[in-house]
Amino acid sequence: MNKRRIHLKLSIHKKLTNPLKIIVISDLHLGYAIQKRELICWINKINNEQPDLVLIVGDIIDTNVIPLRYFELEKYLKKIKSRLGIYSCLGNHEYLSGVTDSIDFIKSAGINLLRDSSVLIDTGVYIVGRDDRTNGLRKPLSELIKDLDTSKPIIVLDHQPYHLEESELNQVDVQFSGHTHQGQVWPISLIANSIFEKSHGYLKKGNTHIYVSSGIGIWGGRFRIGTNSEYVVVDLFQD
Repeated sequence: MNKRRIHLKLSIHKKLTNPLKIIVISDLHLGYAIQKRELICWINKINNEQPDLVLIVGDIIDTNVIPLRYFELEKYLKKIKSRLGIYSCLGNHEYLSGVTDSIDFIKSAGINLLRDSSVLIDTGVYIVGRDDRTNGLRKPLSELIKDLDTSKPIIVLDHQPYHLEESELNQVDVQFSGHTHQGQVWPISLIANSIFEKSHGYLKKGNTHIYVSSGIGIWGGRFRIGTNSEYVVVDLFQD
């Protein structure tokens, strides 16, 4: 129940008109277990930060959209305040929940879904959202980047943190991922560490900053052992 506030100061070489304050969350797993009361607490934490931008890195939904619709959670998600909007990519649980229904819910909540697509926001920063790797036909990152002006800052949202070298090779400045929950329960954390190059925390590869979140929510049993739920506050600036 105690969310850890992670504060990152990230500097990039590319021109940034103004510094950005970004809130990054992942793995909400809203559903039968995590409902309105807890969601409202999260939204209050986000809004208290007065962010320029909010990024959600997949797994908004747990296993089914039915409880989200029943409890009208979309109207609470609409209360998130962000000057430049809210953007999300898909996670594996959006597929588990029925990808069509999941997409409909995310859009109804006022969240801009990026599914193998990108957007250039007002500050001249690209946000690229990858489809989840559950979809074996998702586009490679190189194809999503090829038509972008790589002299501008690029932020990538990719739910599952596999093949982190792809972002470095494609001149990505920042990548945010989630999915792992840092194992959620020790000693499963050790297994997560063995599967992923980075199962939780910060990593820099070349000029690319990477952060893998342990998630603001949880999956399955409502407990963690040896790990923390978190939200990430990022100050992005030009060095």
